[in-house]
Amino acid sequence: MMVIAPLAAALAIQAAAAPAPARIEIDPAPTEIEVGEAIELRVAAFAEDGTPLSAPEVRWLAVTPEYVSLSPAGTLTGIRPGPGRIAVVVNGATHFHEVRVPDLPVTLIRAAPAGAVRVGISTPLRVTPLNALGEPVPGARLSYESLDEEIARVDAFGAVTGVRVGDARIGVSAGAARTELSVRVEENPATAYDLTPSSASVRTGDVVRLRAVGLGADGARSVEGFHPSWSVSGAGAEVEVEGEEGVFVAEDPGTYRVGALLGPYVFAEAVIEVAPREHSARVEVVGHGPSVDHHSGDVWVFEGADGRDYAYIGTFLHDWMKVWDVTDATNPVLVDSMQLDARRINDVKIHPNNRIGILTREGAASRRNGIVLLDLSEPAHPSVISEYTETVSGGVHNVWIRGEENLIYACHNGTGDLHIIDISDPAAPREVGRWGLDKPFKTLHDVIVQDGYAYLSYWDDGAVVLDVGAGTHGGTPTAPTFVSSYSYPQGNTHVAWRHGRYLYVGDELFPDGWDPQKPIEARGYIHVLDMSDIDSPREVARYEVPEAGAHNVWVEEDRLYVGYYQAGLRVVDVSGELRGDLYRQGREIGYVIPLDDRTTVPNWPMTWGAQVFKGNVFTADLNSGLWVAKVVDERPVS
Repeated sequence: MMVIAPLAAALAIQAAAAPAPARIEIDPAPTEIEVGEAIELRVAAFAEDGTPLSAPEVRWLAVTPEYVSLSPAGTLTGIRPGPGRIAVVVNGATHFHEVRVPDLPVTLIRAAPAGAVRVGISTPLRVTPLNALGEPVPGARLSYESLDEEIARVDAFGAVTGVRVGDARIGVSAGAARTELSVRVEENPATAYDLTPSSASVRTGDVVRLRAVGLGADGARSVEGFHPSWSVSGAGAEVEVEGEEGVFVAEDPGTYRVGALLGPYVFAEAVIEVAPREHSARVEVVGHGPSVDHHSGDVWVFEGADGRDYAYIGTFLHDWMKVWDVTDATNPVLVDSMQLDARRINDVKIHPNNRIGILTREGAASRRNGIVLLDLSEPAHPSVISEYTETVSGGVHNVWIRGEENLIYACHNGTGDLHIIDISDPAAPREVGRWGLDKPFKTLHDVIVQDGYAYLSYWDDGAVVLDVGAGTHGGTPTAPTFVSSYSYPQGNTHVAWRHGRYLYVGDELFPDGWDPQKPIEARGYIHVLDMSDIDSPREVARYEVPEAGAHNVWVEEDRLYVGYYQAGLRVVDVSGELRGDLYRQGREIGYVIPLDDRTTVPNWPMTWGAQVFKGNVFTADLNSGLWVAKVVDERPVS
């Protein structure tokens, strides 16, 4: 699901009759603007020979309205701290400018102990510095002091240690802001300390959750609620703090000591033996349907009304949809092709009833793109039922079919919104709902619907979760409501797939000036988000193959399948709890590199994605067509 120009749709502003400028200058061109500050901007436009253009048509736009605003007359105003971006369109030509809104000073500090403060034991303070907008200030420099050191002391990291029973005042400062809190120091019933578990034998990638416990005078483990500082010996493992627990995971085999510092002179440790992660399966190619003349796009595999299996594949920079009979997965047979008015048929989806197909169109000569509905009563030779272009003529990149409601969720290039289309009557589709981010510049790349939630891949705005009937946030299938979102600095959020407690989110990075007729050095990886609290997604792990780029994903039975462009089809064990770098932990079960010298770009794989179907893994390669792989279990039969 590659994006050629993510902002192309948002910048599709018709050029005025006047000539487009060769150069555009903004004056002044500030690199920073304070919150609440207003700056009047002017623009000058020049022809190729340097002559200023007279009376140009000018349009000002705030690309990141959450950080800066920009009036039609060119008044720039800082809204909140962050990376601002503006655009000015002159006679149809666009010029971008970056302007950062620096952090506001801390004006309010909220602080409280993470748990009980006991004699001889350290407990961290949970501190949140806020600015005048009530927003957290990341990276604020905090200082601490105890006003009653005979009762409690505090170190430079905000850990409070009880000295004797009583009440102590602790001061927390950040610049001119300061707060004081009262801390009650309790008696400590523990006479010794231990970690649970005190030992463990695991594999690389396995997560061990450790907790400190106190032993009473009778030796019983009766005291809990400790918040120690955690450490681990060696460079091949890590331990993260999560509440009262230390979360351990190792990338390298070996013996590790995990330490818990509970107070200035109180230490407990556990020993964890880590063995290499071994797999009893391998991945091998079992079939190939070569494509010599066309770049292949997305693929969907299904059992047709005639009882045979088919793979439908779109094309990239071409106007064909290919029909493969894959009943014998070892010998795919091209049985038909369908040509449409399109420059790209990016996505192919099949209704769960296997009687209706959906093709997405981009770049149609008629400029009426949208989606095409197919009659699959003869799956080897599909025919067009209808087209829907009325509200999505700007091109649809990806869709998802919600079968029970007969709804299509379409990612429209033109609006950057999710358009909801009713296909109850496939001959007369109609739009019945819409949802989009409230901003002028946005790119909605992909959507998947699972268990009543829609997961939107919103490019630089990250992964967005909507309630479309889950019953948690008031959404319905045709009137979605916002649930949460998660973004990361590099942006390019391209695809998402929910499985269990995790959301697997892929980003896609292409080099400038890439050429589909030549080898492409793609980058990007899979971010693993913990969705246990769907209102607050958090990134806990990653899967990144060095020197390659992730594309589409599929997850089934605790196996992650990734089309990893030039790194081929990858299969990853995602069983159990996930933390850290899955690639370095050895969770990869296997891979295949689809090489073929009879392709559009010989011997350069660009694997698109994966779909598991009837025990095989089907994938399309941008350069070499359809491939079929199989995960072969090699466990001995008892």
